[in-house]
Amino acid sequence: MATIHDTTLVPGKLDLLSDWLPRQPWYRAHGNPPALVRSGGFRLDDPAGEVGVEVLFVTDTAGASTYAVPLTYRGAPLDDDGALVGTSQHGVLGPRWFYDGARDPVAMTQLRELATGRVVAAHQTRSDTVDPTVTGSWSGPGEPAEVEVVRVLDPQEPTGAGTPPGEVTADVALPDGSRVRRRVAVVR
Repeated sequence: MATIHDTTLVPGKLDLLSDWLPRQPWYRAHGNPPALVRSGGFRLDDPAGEVGVEVLFVTDTAGASTYAVPLTYRGAPLDDDGALVGTSQHGVLGPRWFYDGARDPVAMTQLRELATGRVVAAHQTRSDTVDPTVTGSWSGPGEPAEVEVVRVLDPQEPTGAGTPPGEVTADVALPDGSRVRRRVAVVR
């Protein structure tokens, strides 16, 4: 399980996402600057120990939408500049390059492994702690090949709507303080 450092991150994740999120085609409040608050999330371990993987849930209180944003953090840049969310200075690890995890092979592999039950999710803010509220399922034939992140977590859509062969579900905090279970990734 990942070690969570009690240190600074400048700029912080919400600051990076406030700039990046409005430029995404699935962002719902076009023309309005986001006002982001954390709504939960979880971490996944990179077996090589090189890449930080986190699925962050953020609510844009200005646009009243909640998003699932997989992020990866790396100590060196990837070749895919289009996936770059931004850079930040970590108080312990130094410079970090933050990427859209939906375009990072490490994050997509770990989400696929979570769906099949070969890995477990780690708590977002506590070191060495499993997050039992995050679950995966796979009922398809053979091995899953594709992962699609559900970017907008619709508060009205029940988990299990539709019949994908696999999915990752998690508890998400809504702006009113309630918690709902939502699909955050579909696996085929």
